[in-house]
Amino acid sequence: MDTRPLLGFLILLCCLRVLSGSFSFVKNQDEIIVNEDYSIMEIIQCRMCHLQFPGENCSRGRGICMATTDEACTVGRMFKKDGTPWLTFMGCLKNCANVENIKWSIYLVSFRCCRSYDMCNENL
Repeated sequence: MDTRPLLGFLILLCCLRVLSGSFSFVKNQDEIIVNEDYSIMEIIQCRMCHLQFPGENCSRGRGICMATTDEACTVGRMFKKDGTPWLTFMGCLKNCANVENIKWSIYLVSFRCCRSYDMCNENL
């Protein structure tokens, strides 16, 4: 089977999606990328913040990152040994895993991962 018509059709769909997305105000649109081997890869958007202290807004690295199929949106939280929140960070992470209370010096670190929808790490 000749894959050129299929590739042309996928490119046309992507172009139409880009044009329709530029005039639309719909939040949480999925994005699709076609790889060199013609496989389709879905990406999602994740909230990004490198440093956020309790009770404050993001102080460093605020933005949005794109998580590809081998990545996930993540939220990392650091707590003092007594359970007091100390620092939160968010972003895209490759090979992400949910973990609870990893000991790191005088802190406990927890990670939460998600891929269910755009900006899913805002409410983890």
